[in-house]
Amino acid sequence: MDIRNLKHFLALADNLHFGRASAACHISLSALSRNIRQLEDELGVELFSRDNRTVVLTSEGQKFQQYARQAISQWNLIRNELADGSDRLHGEVSLYCSVTAVYSLLFDLLNRFRHDYPGIEIKLHTGDPELAVARVIAGEEDISIAAHPRSLPRGLAFKPIRVSPLVFIAPVERTDLDVPVVAPASPEQWAQTPMILAEGGLARNRIDSWFRNMEVNPRIYAQVAGNEAIVSMVSLGLGIGVVPQIVLEHAPLADRVQILDVQPALEPYDVGMFALKKNLKNPLVNAFWSLVADS
Repeated sequence: MDIRNLKHFLALADNLHFGRASAACHISLSALSRNIRQLEDELGVELFSRDNRTVVLTSEGQKFQQYARQAISQWNLIRNELADGSDRLHGEVSLYCSVTAVYSLLFDLLNRFRHDYPGIEIKLHTGDPELAVARVIAGEEDISIAAHPRSLPRGLAFKPIRVSPLVFIAPVERTDLDVPVVAPASPEQWAQTPMILAEGGLARNRIDSWFRNMEVNPRIYAQVAGNEAIVSMVSLGLGIGVVPQIVLEHAPLADRVQILDVQPALEPYDVGMFALKKNLKNPLVNAFWSLVADS
């Protein structure tokens, strides 16, 4: 059974760029275009709206995207069930996490996984960790790695990997009189301190709640996307930031910032893996899931 056209379609649906999709599939642009056109001819509909600059999924393409993901997943499942006696798993597992998680958490996991399951291919996607849960629920990924939200959606499984404190950071050297290099001692001082915070997500919710409990209206200097950007701006002496401590372990500018002793401390991050419970019946997904011991 040849499911390559479905994989090529999903690559284009994920990238929305023929060049990147063809590189991901290791085929030429003309071959990818030909395969997509063949699918559209067989289905009798356009899956993508495209011009010289943009590629966008049509409504029919969005429906077919769900089918393609399910079809490939079911193909991997039945193929491994039929070959159960071979003691070798074959297929793909898609994984989503932040760049930070790749070098702080995945290095050891991927080394062990490749040794134990050489027949399983990992499709790794990186991006904003705030999208991790939604991508699993939408069926875009088999497994994602991120911090546990305040409430876990129904049907979603979580396996903890490690706990990371959520810390306040300041520049090592003071370059601006408004930016302290020690923790402010009073709510009044906090209200005058420039803050560099995430635009949204779990960390932002927790620091907003922390300031409310302190009855402080924070002076926000910048709102940015990505913890690495917060570390960079703090290292330049532009303000005090809040990031998971795990980010600092491999941050290139870690030696230019310092962790402040702030009380009360923020609630830490419980970082782990997410997957749909029903997908854990898939031996490929369960193989990766089982790399982390149950706590």
